[in-house]
Amino acid sequence: MSHPIHILERYWNHTSFRPLQEDIINAVLENEDVFAMLPTGGGKSICFQIPALIKEGICIVVSPLIALMKDQVKSLKDKNIKAMALTSGISYNELDTLLDNCIYGNYKFLYLSPERLQQDIVQHRIQQMNVNLIAVDEAHCISQWGNDFRPAYQNISVLRELHPSVNVIALTASAQPQVIEDTMQALDFINPKVFKASFKRSNISYQVRYSEDKLYDIEQLLLQYKGASIIYVRSRKLTVEIHQFLESKGISSTFFHGGISTKEKESRLSQWMHNQKSVMVATTAFGMGIDKPDVKTVIHINLPESIESYYQEAGRAGRNNEDAYAVILTHRSDEARLKNQFINNLPTIDYLKLVYRKLCNYFQVSYGEGQLTTHHFNFNSFCKTYNFKSLQTFNALQILDRNSIIKLTQQFNYRSKLQFIVSNTVLFSYLEKHRNLERIIKSILRTYGGIFEHQLAINLSLIADKASSSEKEVISVLNKLHKDEIVDFKFLNTDSEVVFLQPREDDKTINRISKTVKQQHEVKHQQVTSVLHYINNNTTCKSKLLLNYFGEDSQEACGICSVCLSENKSANSKDIDFIKKHILDMLTETPLSSRQLLDKLPYEKPIIIEALQMLLEYEHIKITASNTYTLL
Repeated sequence: MSHPIHILERYWNHTSFRPLQEDIINAVLENEDVFAMLPTGGGKSICFQIPALIKEGICIVVSPLIALMKDQVKSLKDKNIKAMALTSGISYNELDTLLDNCIYGNYKFLYLSPERLQQDIVQHRIQQMNVNLIAVDEAHCISQWGNDFRPAYQNISVLRELHPSVNVIALTASAQPQVIEDTMQALDFINPKVFKASFKRSNISYQVRYSEDKLYDIEQLLLQYKGASIIYVRSRKLTVEIHQFLESKGISSTFFHGGISTKEKESRLSQWMHNQKSVMVATTAFGMGIDKPDVKTVIHINLPESIESYYQEAGRAGRNNEDAYAVILTHRSDEARLKNQFINNLPTIDYLKLVYRKLCNYFQVSYGEGQLTTHHFNFNSFCKTYNFKSLQTFNALQILDRNSIIKLTQQFNYRSKLQFIVSNTVLFSYLEKHRNLERIIKSILRTYGGIFEHQLAINLSLIADKASSSEKEVISVLNKLHKDEIVDFKFLNTDSEVVFLQPREDDKTINRISKTVKQQHEVKHQQVTSVLHYINNNTTCKSKLLLNYFGEDSQEACGICSVCLSENKSANSKDIDFIKKHILDMLTETPLSSRQLLDKLPYEKPIIIEALQMLLEYEHIKITASNTYTLL
């Protein structure tokens, strides 16, 4: 039997393990059931990959993250290690062949989703395999109290029935104590070995900053903390807009979201990884499985949906143990926006039943039928047909997906692509001769920044609404522009695909999951409440708040977060009443923006912001339509 360090050197070119890795590997090799909680960047995959390579047979890896499965399989193949992933879109015959290869082809790793594990053919073939280890990634998904609970995960215990003598390793980056106990119980652990790395990241300065002008503050942060950075946003449009803003300020950046091609993703990731571009502006899906040790700053311009997701995203900074910064820029409107997106638009059970029934009608699925049928799906067309609100309906479809009623693939990834391939001058000259196209063209230009520089995925229904037109007319105009060589237009009339995983039984189908859905709603409420507590608590060290959330007792303040820094400076700052009077004196002359006040006042930013908030609260001042402060 090879020694773990020899495997590490041979395949990963490292000569030493990170904290806890070797202890976890040894426990797995001793056939113990193991729960391993290592923070983002802690090297979780090695903890099951090395034991599986040492042992005779194949390791079954269960994961809900298709992209991560593909990345790990590619990485193993690059090391000449035989691995495969059973992702969606595989035909029965192909699945049959792949499973045979796992039995007879000396494969070392089989990655699959919890939903795939429920198939009879998969279970039957796994029973015939020489399984040496069962690894459950993102194990917190098993617990009803876990972040992103997936009921299908609770069926993973079937692997223990198929191979009762094989030990299990459960891995996660973050989980509260209740979730850990729940997970180990669901996986039928007996005398488990539990390894928990500390959540403390003493080199990261966690900061929450109030911001009236987030673009300006992003620029100032990047100039203050020079180095590789990630800016997290919640929409594809914002990734483009902030990237363009940074480039206009001479700050090297690129952007990343689900709507760009695989080739573009690889190119942009490579530029950022090799520091050809210093800033990556991305949606929150970015960063999983990517190990870049020298990230200096992670900036969130929207409030995160949970502490778990924030800790993982912020934890992508400072993996080289040098000073790093995780900053949330927040505005008074952000709290309402967070509640609206994640709480106020949670569908009721009755609404869920309605959406499911209409979805079946939309595809003409008869009662008792439809199981494993696949349908092209246009989300906006569906919402328009039944006059559904898009956000609430999107959440309803996600719940149906998470609870294995349906499977959504390429969720709302608008695959119609558009780019203007002429200059502004040529375009407006063209419009002079084609006035009838002006309304639709201007609606596109106002909706999609960067459409001259990049081919963007577009939402035809949204364009039609903005132009007071129809999708048919928009498509006709774009086809004409394509023919006239004004744009490059690739049209696909579907934005998603729906697979019905269960036969249609209308209310009975939803009744079976109603208790779980209510539980998920309760967890979501708790998550949002925890985020708001973290944001609004200006008296407790931010690092202590995070540690306490994950059940880690910490009495010592970090000394470098926004709260600690504010307390250190407050002893030297002027009396706040004096600062308020100074602000009022300045506003008697002319209205001023927060940026102008910060530039002119000789005090620390947090104390100026606090004074402004107090003046607003007591209605001594107000904010004008042009975003300046003026006296009431």
